[in-house]
Amino acid sequence: MPGTAIHHRSPIGRATIGDQLRRHARTQPNKVAFISYAADGTREVTTYGELDSRANQFANLLVDLGVTAGDRVASMARNSVDVVVAYYGTLKAGAAFTGINVMYRAAEVKHQLEHAEPTVVVADPAYANIISSVKPDTTTLVTFGPEYAALTANTPSTEPDVEMDENDVAMVIYTSGTEAAPKGVMIPHRNFLISTAPAWSWGLRTGPEDTWLFVMPFHTIAGLGSMTTLTLMGATLVLPATVDPAQSLRIIAAEKISVIAQTPTFYLALARDAQFGSETVSQVRRCLTYGGQVSPHTISAWAAAAPEAIWGTYWGQSELSQLGSVGWFSNLDDIPDGDASWIGKPVTHLEIKVVDPAGNESEIGELLCRTPSVMLGYFKNPERTAEVFRDGWVHTGDMVRIDADGNLFFYDRMKDMIKSGGMNVSSQEVERTIHTHPDVLRAAVVGVPDPYWSEAVTAFVIARDGVTADPAAIIEYCRTELASYKAPKSVHIVAELPVDPQGKILKRELRMLAAVEETV
Repeated sequence: MPGTAIHHRSPIGRATIGDQLRRHARTQPNKVAFISYAADGTREVTTYGELDSRANQFANLLVDLGVTAGDRVASMARNSVDVVVAYYGTLKAGAAFTGINVMYRAAEVKHQLEHAEPTVVVADPAYANIISSVKPDTTTLVTFGPEYAALTANTPSTEPDVEMDENDVAMVIYTSGTEAAPKGVMIPHRNFLISTAPAWSWGLRTGPEDTWLFVMPFHTIAGLGSMTTLTLMGATLVLPATVDPAQSLRIIAAEKISVIAQTPTFYLALARDAQFGSETVSQVRRCLTYGGQVSPHTISAWAAAAPEAIWGTYWGQSELSQLGSVGWFSNLDDIPDGDASWIGKPVTHLEIKVVDPAGNESEIGELLCRTPSVMLGYFKNPERTAEVFRDGWVHTGDMVRIDADGNLFFYDRMKDMIKSGGMNVSSQEVERTIHTHPDVLRAAVVGVPDPYWSEAVTAFVIARDGVTADPAAIIEYCRTELASYKAPKSVHIVAELPVDPQGKILKRELRMLAAVEETV
């Protein structure tokens, strides 16, 4: 109806992420939003009322620095309340927030800054020099610490009057780039408010009573997206200074952490630490994992130490504003068909179908999705956006199997499928098999160019502590468990696997490592 739309661009009826923080500040100002730990063990508590006030100060600073609705503000910093303040302040100023991976080198930082074109960059002091060396003259750098404190000390703690609505871009998430150059995923406010947060409330059993150990980096959809959903709900998030297993275990015990969400690598690291046991993790009730398969060894260790904890296997994508599928289990016997590739069923706000290369619905094929959480598109990349959005569905690029009950089983990334001797080999299937070998702690499998096989199935293995793993024995084991063409042609025993800040294995680096070893 004419004349009503204006109400949805002002606080009276607006639905933006920043508006929800303001509501928390009014209704539960003393509720603890964040508990943060410094490297020296210092503990700091921030309430929702304090978070909103500080975000308003930062928003007013951005306005003073020339940030206008539709601009971008970037951050290069480790997880901290300052980054959360910058995020919410950016949204309250009508701009979009984007994070820069703190592991990036100068050339990578320069590429993202040139692509995102932020008006302002905020950074930890440790990264100020790298930002200064590559940023355009038109971009303003603000450094956390004394400079940041001085700039915000006298700015108003009231929310600036900025016109915006739920359809405006809230964040530009640069994908992890485990296979290719990162792409900027544009996500509007509405996606989290009407879809992702409600779906998490039901499917992931999250709510304001939860206390999360939060180690997912804020430059990722797992980090920024989860933090957004959890603060929209009014939960409490605990931010450790590092992901050091010993420190994390002390914090889990001290803060009575009830929920953890991280990649399998993190759970494995905790389980291998000397402090791991019922004294430190028995109060954990939910362990969410994504980005890979949890090994049977890890599940067994956690079952003994935290018998009341249940596991949640989660699949999601940045392009879906983190939405996806979830499945819960207490032990491996709870998993349908005993298949460790299980990723549960779609959450409430996600519609899916599985199609073969011809586009026909199939038991095994590419997973296609529709949801209110779908991204607006890739920033400055309409061609790639159109490719992913074709035929009215989001083409995820993930191969799955779907059973008669609607359970989904992750088969592989289409780019990770290995073409060996004219046959398709799922790297994930081979990894699952290797994980069952008694000498193996962790494994990753890739295809390496080969003049005879086209691609040779190649495994990288971390041996269990105190064990000397034999590559030939692992290959023979795979031949007894799998069709012969799926067995690795070579196995490399390594001390560690290359991972991104979330613990996702970087398979492109393994391919390069294999190629180098072939030439030596």
